[in-house]
Amino acid sequence: MNTQQRSEQYVATTYARFPVTFTHGKGSLLWDDTGKEYIDLGSGIAVNTLGHADEAWAAAIHAQLLQVAHTSNLYYTAPQAELAQTLCTRTGMSRVFFSNSGAEANECMIKTARKRGAGRSTIVTLEGSFHGRTIATLTATGQPAMHGDFAPLPAGFKYAKPNDIADLQAKLDDSCCAVMMELVQGESGVLNLNKDYVQAVAQLCKENNLLLLVDEVQTGNGRCGSLFAWQQFGVSPDIASTAKGLAAGLPLGATMFAASTCNVLGHGSHGSTFGGNPACCAAALHVLNRLDDALLADVQAKGEAIRTALQDHPGVKSISGMGLMLGIETVRPAKDIAADCLAQGVALLTAKDKVRLLPALNIPMQQLQQGIDVLVKFL
Repeated sequence: MNTQQRSEQYVATTYARFPVTFTHGKGSLLWDDTGKEYIDLGSGIAVNTLGHADEAWAAAIHAQLLQVAHTSNLYYTAPQAELAQTLCTRTGMSRVFFSNSGAEANECMIKTARKRGAGRSTIVTLEGSFHGRTIATLTATGQPAMHGDFAPLPAGFKYAKPNDIADLQAKLDDSCCAVMMELVQGESGVLNLNKDYVQAVAQLCKENNLLLLVDEVQTGNGRCGSLFAWQQFGVSPDIASTAKGLAAGLPLGATMFAASTCNVLGHGSHGSTFGGNPACCAAALHVLNRLDDALLADVQAKGEAIRTALQDHPGVKSISGMGLMLGIETVRPAKDIAADCLAQGVALLTAKDKVRLLPALNIPMQQLQQGIDVLVKFL
C-alpha cells in the first residue's frame, strides 16, 4: 500500500487532492516520490514564506526545541514575549493573543468584539469573504454555499456587498459592534477591496463606535508587499488576525489588539493550550527578522513582473491581488490549467474560477520566470 492508497483508506475524505506525493523540497523546488522536480508557486497556500527546508529557519526552531518545546500559557517564555513585542513594534498595535490557526485567530477577534460590545453583538462581514471553518468563523464567512450542511448556525452576523459603502451603511444598526473584512478576499478569487472603500469603512466605524476588524490570515506577513496589507490602505484596525505565513510552516495564529481593545480580554476570558508555543514563536521571530524593507520591496517587484508577463496574454481576462498574492482570471478553466502545469512540473493553486499564485516570498527570479513560462503555455 503506497502513501496515496493509505491516505485514501485512513484519512478523512475532506480534500480533493492532486495525485502527487511530495517527499522533500529545497527553497521553491519540490520533489515527488518518483524523483520528479516541481517549481512551487503555491507555498502550502501562502504558508511557506521562506520556501522549503530553509536552514536558518530550521536552526532557529531546532535551537528552541533543545531548550523547551512547550510549557503552556501558565508560565512565561522568552520567544512568545519577544514575538509579541516585535509584532506590536512593527505595526503600532498594543497586545497580542497567540493561537494555532487563522480560524482560531478570527474566533478570538469575534469574541473580543462581542465582549467589548457589551450587549451589541452583530458583526457585519462581506459577501464572498472567508474567515475559517469553525462554526462561528464559518458563519462569518459570506458564502452561503458553505453554510447549508452545518445549520443551525449562530446568530449575530450580517453580510454587505464588497466595495459598496451604501450597502454596508444600510446593514448597520444598534445591534452592531464591528465590521470584519479581508482587504484581499483570497478564497473567493483574490478580490481586492478598493482603498477608498476601506477608508470609508474605517470612518463609518469611528463615527458609529464600531470596531474595525481586519482578517490578515492570508494577506499578512509580507504576502502583499508590506508586513500587513492594511499598511497599504491607510487604516489602523482595532483588531487584526493573522496566521499562515507567520511561522513559515509551523502552526501559529495571532490576534493583535490596538489600544482601543488591548484590555478587553482578562484572565480566564480566552485561552489556548498550544497558542504561542515557544518553537513556533522562535520560527515566527526568524521570519519577521527576515521580512525587511528589501525583501518586501522585492515581493512587490516580483508581483509586477508576473503582471507584466501575463497581462497582455489572450488567455488572460484579468489579474487581481497584491504583491505575491495574485489571481488570474483565465479563458480556459483554471482547474485544467493547474492540472496541466502540475504535469509539467509547476505546482500552483486555484481560487474559484481563477489561477492563484502564492509563491514563497524569496523565490529566485529565475525559478519564478520558469514557472510563469510553463503557465503561459497552458493559458
